Amino acid sequence: MDPFDYIGCHFKHYKGGIYKFIGEAIHTETKEKLITYEDHDGFLWGKTYRHVFFGKVVVDGKEIKRFTKIN
Repeated sequence: MDPFDYIGCHFKHYKGGIYKFIGEAIHTETKEKLITYEDHDGFLWGKTYRHVFFGKVVVDGKEIKRFTKIN
């Protein structure tokens, strides 16, 4: 999976929000890779790389994707 394939795509968060995938960033101090994304108000967010953004969460005992691509 290459994150650059998702630039400009929209994802739905498991809690309901819709976000536009921006790309990758590198934390200036830790050098940790981050996924950057934008909400509908134009705020930019960052999550740790693939294991969190593209990871899964458990809701009501069921494992689901944290973000699901919608386009």
